[in-house]
Amino acid sequence: MEQQIFGFAGVGRMGSLMAPRLLAAGHSVHVFDVSNDSVAAMEKLGATRAASMAELGNKTDTVFLSLPNPEIVNSATLGKDGLIEGRRVKRVVDFSTIGPRMAGIVARAIAVRDMVYVDAPVSGGLKGAREGTLAVMIACSKAVYAEMEPVLKIFGKPFHLGEVAGQAQTMKLANNLLSAAAIALSSEAMVMGVKAGLDPKIMLDVLNISTGRNSATQDKFPRSILPGTFDFGFATGLSYKDVKLCIDEAEAMGVPMICGAAVRQMLAVTNAMYGADSDFTSMCRVVESWAGVEVRG
Repeated sequence: MEQQIFGFAGVGRMGSLMAPRLLAAGHSVHVFDVSNDSVAAMEKLGATRAASMAELGNKTDTVFLSLPNPEIVNSATLGKDGLIEGRRVKRVVDFSTIGPRMAGIVARAIAVRDMVYVDAPVSGGLKGAREGTLAVMIACSKAVYAEMEPVLKIFGKPFHLGEVAGQAQTMKLANNLLSAAAIALSSEAMVMGVKAGLDPKIMLDVLNISTGRNSATQDKFPRSILPGTFDFGFATGLSYKDVKLCIDEAEAMGVPMICGAAVRQMLAVTNAMYGADSDFTSMCRVVESWAGVEVRG
């Protein structure tokens, strides 16, 4: 792939692992973040600091976004000194999870300035970001996808889901609802078993060759709950935001989410008890505290 110059906005937990992959592939990267420490860390790896989103848009044709929520994406792209004021940028590739409605708002607004919005949320956590094994969900025109596919492969496996901004967001919200639901329900089942005297490790061995197996029993419980570290790498506050977004979008489309609402409530309780910065596997800690037992290996 020919060496290119890219912009990258948001070098926090995910972005700080994704942007270096562009550098490692031989590309030049200009970065912007409200955290001076985060930008300084990227400078040490060879990135160049941008003073604002608008400056980022003056330095390169393509800017990647990895930002926490819809409001910040809206401000970063359309606000004062936002990306929309950049004179050079032509493509905005948004790795953030912001929901289909906000994706549509941003896409329509920047189209007026002849900028293309590539809806591109990712899944796979910190491990996937570090190793370049993320699922990259893409919604944009087929022509733009063909143009961007080689660089998107730096981050993982891209999936072209459609041509309408927001379709990739819908896929991401569906995935994150199921991910959170797996932890919530598995926590209840595991805590029940431990309170009845079962060994949690043997429970997982049984579940993982049975019909109850899921991403929580196969990965999150062994890695983060049985050891008691609760450090899988995805914050409770972000999971709550994603599940709330999912339910709000579903309701707007007339799709009932009875079970999803229960998962949202479980995340709200976890958020209140352990804080937004806690790991979303802390849902199990909530059930443990109510039941008076711990699921440990």
